[in-house]
Amino acid sequence: MTVTETPPAPAAPTRGTAPAAPPAPPSGRSRLLPDRPQAIGAGLAIVAALVLGLLLDLGPLGGLRHLRDHETGYAELRLTLAMGTTPVGQLDKDGRAVRLGTPVALLEIPQLGLREVIREGTTGGVLARGPGHRRDTPMPGQAGTSVLLGRQAGFGGPFGALGNLRNGETFTVSTGQGVQTFRVIGLRRAGDPVPPALKAGAGRLVLVTGQGPRYAPSGLLLVDADLVGEAVPAGARPLRTGALPAAEKAMGIEDAAWVPLVLWGEGLLLAALALALAWSRWGRRQAWIVGVPVLTALALAVADQVARLLPNLI
Repeated sequence: MTVTETPPAPAAPTRGTAPAAPPAPPSGRSRLLPDRPQAIGAGLAIVAALVLGLLLDLGPLGGLRHLRDHETGYAELRLTLAMGTTPVGQLDKDGRAVRLGTPVALLEIPQLGLREVIREGTTGGVLARGPGHRRDTPMPGQAGTSVLLGRQAGFGGPFGALGNLRNGETFTVSTGQGVQTFRVIGLRRAGDPVPPALKAGAGRLVLVTGQGPRYAPSGLLLVDADLVGEAVPAGARPLRTGALPAAEKAMGIEDAAWVPLVLWGEGLLLAALALALAWSRWGRRQAWIVGVPVLTALALAVADQVARLLPNLI
């Protein structure tokens, strides 16, 4: 007799269990936002770019920009001198206020190897391009006291060696009214006596820069020089002493730089976030190859605005 084996019955499913669910797709947040290490990397990239940009802007790149601005300013000054249109007052030939940054004179001090184009205005932005003429004072060579401001160290530091001038040394300033010669009568720092008042019709030039450690001046250095010879006629001066904006005075800062600073800063932030995202998708090497030039350019733009918020004689 043959016995037929009955196959075992399938096991009944355990109550309360369910088939395993497939893994959930990554959320939109994880796809679009960098994780914590990448966010930290983006923040460090912003800080590094800002510090590097500011150091380069005030230092070597600023010096190269100063040389470029000197050459372009000198070419413009030569042209206006040849055409007889160089401003000799606060108004141009059309009766409008002279635009800030317009080349108005050439300062030459052979003892210091200094040859600088003087521009109208003394804001931080103007002084980043070279020394500037304080607008509420006469032009060099005219009757009264003319004032020129220049940076001590940043953007080439054109006035950084003024402390080496000595009493009796002479130098020249070329304007739209000719070449004027000045003789140094003294250097002043905080607490030093002020030179005697000018006689009627006489002219004086005061060169002003920062005094103290480089990039961190604690006071002012002033060089007083009297005009040799007769003063030339003065141009129109609707802007009187005391009406000059604070940004154009010695150690002044430009509050107007806040708006472009915020806009460029936002661009730098977005670029750093994009770098972090690219890092997670392309890899570190590819992300840095693309991102470093962009971050550097934006950092230099931000540094330009930060420099305008620093004292204008740094």
